[in-house]
Amino acid sequence: MANITESDVLYEDNHYIAINKRGGDIVQVDNSGDKSMEEMVKDFVAEKYQKPNGAFLGVIHRLDRPVSGMILFAKTSKGLDRMNRLFHDRKVKKTYLAVVREKPPHMKGTLKNWLLRDRKKMITKAYDREVKNGSFAELDYEVIGHLDGFYLLKVNPLTGRTHQIRSQLAYMGCPIVGDNKYGYPRGSLKRTICLHSRSLAFEHPIKEEAMLIKAPLPVDGFWEKFNVLLSDKL
Repeated sequence: MANITESDVLYEDNHYIAINKRGGDIVQVDNSGDKSMEEMVKDFVAEKYQKPNGAFLGVIHRLDRPVSGMILFAKTSKGLDRMNRLFHDRKVKKTYLAVVREKPPHMKGTLKNWLLRDRKKMITKAYDREVKNGSFAELDYEVIGHLDGFYLLKVNPLTGRTHQIRSQLAYMGCPIVGDNKYGYPRGSLKRTICLHSRSLAFEHPIKEEAMLIKAPLPVDGFWEKFNVLLSDKL
């Protein structure tokens, strides 16, 4: 696992730093013992600004380990508190890109499910009805294009549930490429899946400016061919 470098930084100001996460990196420490992005970004900021006693870094949101793309961290406690409020109030538009093999039933639609976390198997199960201890989940999806037998989807989750996009797309019959945990026939040797956090759109809670931070697609021999399907709007 490589450390963070300037080339990984998508945006930075006094309060925030956005990183283009590599699929396979963990956001926070887990029982794997691998160095987390939280630690790597904290080290990067401390070294860049010559802070021998370390730098403040706040985790605002998370991405699953096999997911790539844009993730935002706070460099100040004020920035962390204010972004947490925006996420809580659903004033942040999250856009993901997903590659699936199966053709979705519609070119665009809204998925509404109840999700139940199986903590033993570490997966989230989706249901089309309310279930005890379940959490309501909603997302919008749209088919952006079709290439070499694969479909590129734009996904906007309206709620923030664990494994929400993965479980809801699988329940629709369209498991994400490489996501054998949710029904795709085979996993990736790189332990990644074709789900990419493309962008976050929000009003900067301190500067009060409209923000749109994007992450380019991974360059891994597969993802980059889908660039031809992307427009400036994505």
